[in-house]
Amino acid sequence: MIPDFLVTHSGGFHADELLSSVILTRLFPQARIVRSRAPEWITPGVDRIIYDVGGAYDATSRIFDHHQRGAPLRDDGQPYSSFGLIWKHFGRDYLAAFGIPYEHVETVHTSFDGSFVLPVDLVDNGAVSPSVAGPLVALTLPVLLETLKPVFDETDPEADDRSFHAALVIARSFVEAKIAKSAAKLRAEALVMQAIVDAGEGHILELPMGMPFRPAIVKAGADNLLFVVHPRDKDWCLTGIRRADVGFELRADLPAAWAGLTNGDLEAVCGIEGASFCHNGRFIAAAKTRDAALAMAELAVKEAILPAPVV
Repeated sequence: MIPDFLVTHSGGFHADELLSSVILTRLFPQARIVRSRAPEWITPGVDRIIYDVGGAYDATSRIFDHHQRGAPLRDDGQPYSSFGLIWKHFGRDYLAAFGIPYEHVETVHTSFDGSFVLPVDLVDNGAVSPSVAGPLVALTLPVLLETLKPVFDETDPEADDRSFHAALVIARSFVEAKIAKSAAKLRAEALVMQAIVDAGEGHILELPMGMPFRPAIVKAGADNLLFVVHPRDKDWCLTGIRRADVGFELRADLPAAWAGLTNGDLEAVCGIEGASFCHNGRFIAAAKTRDAALAMAELAVKEAILPAPVV
């Protein structure tokens, strides 16, 4: 049954019920958010979904709290917050409503749960402190969302609700952006996989546009690939491929002689008309045309695979 009310607690808000509200309001846009601790509101009924309040977890009765004794745990023993519970039961429907293709829903659901939902669950339950982020603690999402609460001496009785709804808009933008990025990665993977097939045993991967490419290269086991070429808005880009998810070491650097050069100076050194830029860090270069970019890539490959000189 479609709910008329989405019920969560009144007073100060936290990331978990705020982000839960993002999911539920997309699925049930006609429902009114009620922020209350009054018994008549936090008692299950056919006209409502209750979350982060009420002292019970019963999906059949549509109440999703996690503060009570015997609060729900994930299969690995980690605690749920209301966000995790709402995502567990409504996340797949949310993704379908968001327009994620059916064949990608489960992958995106799992990815978002692990990378976005679980951290919120752990922080809300005190299982992880935001302080683990060190000097970046103030920039973690749960902390940032809580900065939107009214100050302690605010006297307007409507301030909490007003701030909640203002924060909801911001929270929604983060959720939707993260979901969109996850969906885009899956679309990119399909394009990169086809390009890998087209590249065969070569060392250069040509893509139809800029997109995330490393995950697909790793998944395909395409260890032969050293450089990626793709068009940009007004030119073509040549870039290296990182060896690992962390760090900046590449499978192969661009030639040392190109470092920091542009236009005529770069053309003179590499001998390729249309070469326009090479970063001093030798991880990215640019050219005015596709032919020039591919020619630069071929030169970079030759230098990368040359045997080291005998000393």
